Amino acid sequence: MEIEIGKVTHYFTKIGVAVIELKDKIKVGDKIHIKGATTDFVQEVKSMQINHKPVKEANSGDDIGLLVEERVREGDKVYKIVE
Repeated sequence: MEIEIGKVTHYFTKIGVAVIELKDKIKVGDKIHIKGATTDFVQEVKSMQINHKPVKEANSGDDIGLLVEERVREGDKVYKIVE
């Protein structure tokens, strides 16, 4: 099962980091699915930051920087995989 938790608002190509605007909570270790018109992959959350400071979890309303394994695009949806 997947729950929509946010969307990509920016992507930094050189460092492979997506800025995600959250509408639900997320923590390191969660599995996420990023999906868009040309984006579709699953990865584990290994590292994220808020205001350039590493955090273990983030809540609704936060903008996080997330290291992503593939290229993402603005507007891509982010889902948390719940088992």
